[in-house]
Amino acid sequence: MPDPSQMLLQYSLRQRFRWLLPPAPVWHNPDEWKVDSPLGRWNLYIGSAGSHAPGYVNLDLFPLKNVDVAANAELLPFLDNQFTRVECDAVLEHAEFPDKIIREIERVLKPGGYAHIVVPFCHPYHAYPADFRRYTPEGLRQLAGALEVAAEGWRTGPTATLLVTILEYAKLWMPTRPLRGAVHIVLGWCLFPLRYLDAILLRSPNSRILGNHCYIWLRKPA
Repeated sequence: MPDPSQMLLQYSLRQRFRWLLPPAPVWHNPDEWKVDSPLGRWNLYIGSAGSHAPGYVNLDLFPLKNVDVAANAELLPFLDNQFTRVECDAVLEHAEFPDKIIREIERVLKPGGYAHIVVPFCHPYHAYPADFRRYTPEGLRQLAGALEVAAEGWRTGPTATLLVTILEYAKLWMPTRPLRGAVHIVLGWCLFPLRYLDAILLRSPNSRILGNHCYIWLRKPA
């Protein structure tokens, strides 16, 4: 398992040189947000790391910049029925007990509130600090429990899977971290325009065969 202090150092370096980094090789499906789930007075974001999450209490495992609460999502330090909306973005694959996280989200969510869960399907290994599993939409539905499924689909599609795999494959040939970083920057800038092919591919039902990340919207019964 990676050393958390090394992970924090790497994150700090990425933030410092982010102006060099290419755009992400993924195109986000706009249909993902076609759910009537307005933010309330209290909203929770689980897993945005050090990214700014306006309108949310930002919770992460590590005390990074912009993180409001550092805690394990398997035991949320909040009262019952507190949040109108909960975002859980690319977290469950890193959790030892993902079902506990969903039950905690259910507990802190207000009746009538929504939870938006995003997880990878075809995506390279990425530890934070570990990487345990991958999900299909069917697998996400199994975790819903008493929460109602309001919508589901694919956030990122087959082209994203192809591009991130090419990037990681090319970096495997590099013997040092600086060389891997250079390959990521140069190849990433060359490849990222191809991500818009997913605007076409995600219209096909067969995109699920190589989908990159899937999502589900869950509603707590009123």
